[in-house]
Amino acid sequence: MTSYSTLRVEERDDRVIVTLDRPQARNAINAEMIGELHSVCELLEQHPRFLLLSGAHANFAGGADIAELRERGSTEALQGINSRLFERVRRLPMPTVAVVDGYALGGGAELTYACDLRIAGPKAVFGNPEPGLGILAGAGACWRLRELVAESVAKQVLLAGRNLDAPAALAAGLVMDVVASEELLPTAHRLLDRMAKSSPVALQLTKRVMDAPNAHPLVDDLAQAVLFDRTDKNERMNTFLNRRSSS
Repeated sequence: MTSYSTLRVEERDDRVIVTLDRPQARNAINAEMIGELHSVCELLEQHPRFLLLSGAHANFAGGADIAELRERGSTEALQGINSRLFERVRRLPMPTVAVVDGYALGGGAELTYACDLRIAGPKAVFGNPEPGLGILAGAGACWRLRELVAESVAKQVLLAGRNLDAPAALAAGLVMDVVASEELLPTAHRLLDRMAKSSPVALQLTKRVMDAPNAHPLVDDLAQAVLFDRTDKNERMNTFLNRRSSS
């Protein structure tokens, strides 16, 4: 078992539950956490499962570690330390869900943008204040947020420094639901339970097709061809037809 210093990790048969846990820094994302999240990604790439990602101590992540960012130069920027991780999260085989209560700012917000789905608590706040620190949101927000919400809203966040509270995030479509803080994790687990009833391979291929650049009908056809020849497809359709005929 891997030992983690900045994360709490629970493995289940169909999901891995990860909690960002740096109480002294509002769960700010530092180099150590980046390395540990890469380890989680490796685990999920080798054994595809859902990822449920949240933050401890009433925040998701207050941003990247500013003390570390201050020491980085152009060489580190070109290494894409955060962006490479967030893209790896984005490309995980199975769906990923971020549970956000409290602050998800800067790199913390970008990490949630890399997840497939987001559920917010009433105190959730999403924002990208990087220009105020003399940098840009360089780990995907400049293009990923625009894909998630309207361009106007993305520019309000990235250029005007607007923070999206829970109602605004819901109205913009950034989150799928806003629930009471104590219901966040139960709601997320119910969502995963519902998705777990679907074919894992169908979910993986659906995600791949949706994320494929320059999507083309041939991509749909090829993915569907893989699924059509699987025993799982016939078993699930037979169950559906038998249930309908007996009702």
